[in-house]
Amino acid sequence: MKTQMRNPTLLLLLLLSSQLCSVLSWKKDEFRNCNQTPFCKRARARKPSSSSLIAQDVAIFDGELTAKLFPEKTQENPDEQDQDRIKALVLTLSVYQDGILRLKIDEDPKLDPPKKRFEVPDVILPEFSNKKLWLQKLSTETIGGDAGTSTIVYLLDGYEAVLRHDPFEVYVREKGGNRVISLNSHGLFEFEQLRVKRDGEEWEERFKGHTDRRPYGPQSISFDVSFYGADHVYGIPERATSFALKPTRGPGIEDSEPYRLFNLDVFEYIHESPFGLYGSIPLMISHGKSRGTSGFFWLNAAEMQIDVLGSGWDAESGISLPSSQSRIDTLWMSEAGIVDAFFFVGPGPKDVVRQYTSVTGTPAMPQLFALAYHQCRWNYRDEEDVEQVDSKFDEHDIPYDVLWLDIEHTDGKRYLTWDRMLFPHPEEMQRKLAAKGRHMVTIVDPHIKRDDSYFLHKEATEKRYYVRDATGKDYDGWCWSGSSSYLDVLRPEVRSWWAEKFSLENYVGSTPSLYIWNDMNEPSVFNGPEVTMPRDALHQEDAEHRELHNAYGYYFHMATADGLVKRGDGRDRPFVLSRAVFAGSQRYGAIWTGDNTAEWDHLRVSVPMILTLGLTGISFSGADVGGFFGNPEPELLVRWYQLGAYYPFFRGHAHHDTKRREPWLFG
Repeated sequence: MKTQMRNPTLLLLLLLSSQLCSVLSWKKDEFRNCNQTPFCKRARARKPSSSSLIAQDVAIFDGELTAKLFPEKTQENPDEQDQDRIKALVLTLSVYQDGILRLKIDEDPKLDPPKKRFEVPDVILPEFSNKKLWLQKLSTETIGGDAGTSTIVYLLDGYEAVLRHDPFEVYVREKGGNRVISLNSHGLFEFEQLRVKRDGEEWEERFKGHTDRRPYGPQSISFDVSFYGADHVYGIPERATSFALKPTRGPGIEDSEPYRLFNLDVFEYIHESPFGLYGSIPLMISHGKSRGTSGFFWLNAAEMQIDVLGSGWDAESGISLPSSQSRIDTLWMSEAGIVDAFFFVGPGPKDVVRQYTSVTGTPAMPQLFALAYHQCRWNYRDEEDVEQVDSKFDEHDIPYDVLWLDIEHTDGKRYLTWDRMLFPHPEEMQRKLAAKGRHMVTIVDPHIKRDDSYFLHKEATEKRYYVRDATGKDYDGWCWSGSSSYLDVLRPEVRSWWAEKFSLENYVGSTPSLYIWNDMNEPSVFNGPEVTMPRDALHQEDAEHRELHNAYGYYFHMATADGLVKRGDGRDRPFVLSRAVFAGSQRYGAIWTGDNTAEWDHLRVSVPMILTLGLTGISFSGADVGGFFGNPEPELLVRWYQLGAYYPFFRGHAHHDTKRREPWLFG
């Protein structure tokens, strides 16, 4: 009997061990490339002018421009396949203060699609709707050599939005003159509509032994966006590459990958790569000497791939765009969702950032202590170790304000608990630090250990607060806690419940000087596809994980920050560090660039990474000083501290397999 019970346990441990090994360093074949991602492969294969949509039934409704998008040609007796492609799409154009244009395109609910497509909630500020300019009238104009008309909408003094009817195109122009940003100028718009599966049709996708059932079939969206008068484009973090985005397709560019936006747990990531990391912010900003700055933001939390197209990429297309303006063309591709896009006219960099943050929020004001130096390690062993490290900073007269505890401080990786053998007096430990004006941060990850005696798991199970697998059962994945489940933080009631757990009564052993670190919140799942949650896992109202993956960590970050606000009755600013990032994360706390390595190249690339985060609203960010993995030579560590002092978020951190590297150990 005992032998029979031990064997499954051994198998599970071996499985966990193999998964841990697989994520200990970046392995290219562990993650999908574009050719292994069907929606990306399909979108990249489309030729310019392949879109044949026409805007019809243009009108004003509820202060917005509305229209229907129909295919250019229909057959009197279309075959079964064509019937799935001729349903009209609904288009809405809205104008907001400060020169912001919003474009939404979705399936028509009156045509009874199999399900409602997912729209990302709780990212746009509630007060943003009050800035809408109610349209009173529309004007029409025949532009250039167009055979048909275009509808013109006032946007801002000196700027207009244009809806070209045939073929469908949306763009912003300076009044009566040069273009600023356009969508579908190259006719690459494609919207795969939800439909019923045909007999014998194969919808499942497989990768590395994992199967994605894809019960609703192909549902991707892709389109081209052009930035006029642009010399360079920036943004769309997170990745370890140059500040200005390099072209990914075009003459002379071979074997390239698009910039990938898909939150992943990537250990020891490589630099100079378009590969996505822990966060995804689908905001691109263009800048040029002739035109200034403009921006484009697609509110979509599904996996996204973006090509920056090099000069001459469309040489064989036969398309003739305005030749008097230089431009940079891009191709945006997403697995699911709707088109919910924002055009920002600038005209300066500060203007674009102001316009973007008026939609998604400005950065939270940090506590003063959070701007100082943070000392962290996986892991400070016990209370004696904490006290010794703290006293050594005083002995060597090195200023620091915050000491951090990683996962080993918990009772068996049960978050919001303490290992009482190693940390028997956590309140006293925190008060000793607080007496010197210092603070402590503990780690709280989103995976909840599946242990019936663990209060969090027991309560979450009873309330049915977990993400479900494709069969409807509570999803069970592996992470640091072993067998774990994940809270469905898309649901507001789950976020409220989670926030209450940070009260001093619920988080036993915590004090008002304790703050929080959210790691692994992409979410990381060691035995999941690409070390993340399966795309066909289910959230609130049967939303699939594929539709909201990039925002999962954002919602967890939000709930944790709200918990600290409630703990202090709204009188204490929260401090919560998050690894995963999405549009709007700036409202809830700091971000760091993840598990870097003690190498000079990682020191160098930290600068464009942090600058890019700042450009996309995340101003409070930093990189692990010294590199998380590896043992830095003294010269590297000294130079990293010199640079790190200028990071907005300044923390030294290291893996448990590295040598101790507190500053005084290097002479």
